[in-house]
Parts: sequence; C-alpha cells; structure tokens
Amino acid sequence: MSDITAQQVKELREATGAGMMDCKKALIENEGDFDKAIEYLRHKGLAGVEKRAGRSANQGLVESYVHFNNTVGVLVEVNSETDFVANTPEFKALVKDIALHIASPSAPRYVSRDQVPQAEIDRVTAIFAAQARESGKPDNVIERIVEGKTNAYVTDLVLLEQPFVKDDSKTVQQLLDEVAAHLKENIVVRRFARFKLGEDLAGSGAADTPEAVAS
Repeated sequence: MSDITAQQVKELREATGAGMMDCKKALIENEGDFDKAIEYLRHKGLAGVEKRAGRSANQGLVESYVHFNNTVGVLVEVNSETDFVANTPEFKALVKDIALHIASPSAPRYVSRDQVPQAEIDRVTAIFAAQARESGKPDNVIERIVEGKTNAYVTDLVLLEQPFVKDDSKTVQQLLDEVAAHLKENIVVRRFARFKLGEDLAGSGAADTPEAVAS
C-alpha cells in the first residue's frame, strides 16, 4: 500500500505516542496494517516515545569539539532526565555526535525552527517572492514556490531538521528520538555555540520548546 492517509498516521500516533514520521514509516513498512504497525513501533522501541516529552530534563553533558585543523570549534549542551543516563556510553556518544554535526559544513545556527527570528524569515521571503515574480508565473504558483523555498531555507538553519552528518537517511531529531526511545528518557539539545576562525559567533539560546525536545 503506497497511499497512507494523514488520518491513519494520526490514529497510530494517538495509539502509540510515537512521532508522526515514525508512524508513517511503520504504516508504509506494514502496508497499512494497523496492528502490525504497532508491533513494528514496539519492536523499534518508539512506541510511547513522545509521552516523555513533558518530563523535565535538567541533567546531561556539555561537550566540546575542535576540528583537526583547529579552525572550527563547538560547545553543546545536551540534557537528560537523570545523571545515570547522562553517564551511559550511548548518551555520551550521542552528545559527541551532535557536537561533530554542528562542526560539520551543515553549520546550523539554531536548535529549533521557532528560534529563527521572524525578521530573517520575512527578509528571505521577500527576496524569494521578488525572484518568483520575475518569472511571470501565476500568483498561486508563486505563492507555492516562495513557501517551498522559505521552508527549505529555514530547514537548512535548524539543527534538529538537518540530515545527520553520519547518516543522512535520518534527521538529527530522529537520531535523538531513537536514543531517547532506547534510554527511556527525555533528551533535549539545550543550546550550542559554533566558532569558525575569522567569523562571528554562531549559536543558539536555550531550547525549551516542543520542537527542540527529543520525545
């Protein structure tokens, strides 16, 4: 079954608490069979993962990474619920991977989409709109083009929405979800700072919104 409806995804999410993308993938993998999709999510450890999102995460680690040529450096804070989990090899490896990703050419500037200043979004939207109008396309087509380009621009800026540098088949958010599901704790990328030789400081403030929380 190739046509999985939004309603099917919604019902599976409500039944399992798993993320939207995970629910959709489970339904696709199981040709729309609801019960098999639930078993699939349980096997993957993703069922119930979003239900942990509201739990406080005040422990964790601060990790640093400096590129081999000493031209890029990163500081990142990733939080867990308990210091026990924060000291597990899996959590430590996750934090190192997040630091590595931030140092990569992906160069995120914000943790989550809601942190991107509206003024910046308005600025690029105006640029894309002006470019699209030059094409002479109808207004409804221009609107879709501008929306798509603006969304892609914002996605490129946001850590959680970027393809993970070590496995681009998943986003950084999906990586966090997988680790959170395995460790049975809420995991949050709280903030980061990225230093590149000769450039102004790039980084984020606290990430305390739903989009910035690994369920």
